[in-house]
Amino acid sequence: MQTSQIDLAAFGPEHLEASVKLSRQAGWPHRLEDWRMALALSQGVVALEAGRVVGTTLVTAYGNDCATINMVIVDEAMRGRGLGRKLMDAALRLAGDRSLRLVATTEGLPLYEKFGFQETDRILQHQGVVGDIAASAETEAATTADIEAIAELDRLAFGADRQALIAYLAEVGEFAVVRHDGRVVGFSALRHFGRGEVIGPVVAADLGDAKALVAHFIARRPGRFLRVDTIASSGLAPWLSAQGLAHVDGGVAMMNPPTAPPADPVAMTFALTNQALG
Repeated sequence: MQTSQIDLAAFGPEHLEASVKLSRQAGWPHRLEDWRMALALSQGVVALEAGRVVGTTLVTAYGNDCATINMVIVDEAMRGRGLGRKLMDAALRLAGDRSLRLVATTEGLPLYEKFGFQETDRILQHQGVVGDIAASAETEAATTADIEAIAELDRLAFGADRQALIAYLAEVGEFAVVRHDGRVVGFSALRHFGRGEVIGPVVAADLGDAKALVAHFIARRPGRFLRVDTIASSGLAPWLSAQGLAHVDGGVAMMNPPTAPPADPVAMTFALTNQALG
């Protein structure tokens, strides 16, 4: 049986609408605006069959040391032909010598393991329509003057400089902060995504602050559909479920080469992955 030729090309704005259709086919909730944000912060490759987008991948670089591989999708009709491997090869070329992170779906896990990625944690996706809860007295809306401190906390928690991401979130969403002695010691972000809004990243010095930072936005959106992705080791999942955010999905956080996750502060990040953007 003769197969058609697949060409790889640089991911450009002209590929966004076709990519939305591809992610919907995969059951992902991403809107055109979500794809546009991901592309604005990334470089990528599309696979084309007779000009039609049949595969995607994005690489989001954080300085020269770290990058995430995101939005790895292959059209259902094209699976089993090695296209996922070709897209990963292209992503690795874009990433260069940077250490790599991604979130694997069950289907993608064997492929990523072949490329040397190893599990570092489990991602737990919680979502649902939230009810009324009391707002935390420990949090407040962030100001423009707080963005530098937020970016630094994020760098410490994530292990790489994501200033561009933080600046983008400040434009399209909003931040809440916790202060101790006048100093920002934790933050959460909220933006529109998929069916509703997503809370994340969240960085906090302890689990109590993490709950307060998530509650900051839940309390302001009764009856709204919200999503929070957290790592299993954070201990936040039972509390999220109690707030009406059911555990519905997840993935495997992976690194290549694997490194120890940050011990402090507690970090619940969505990190521009194929699960949350993420």
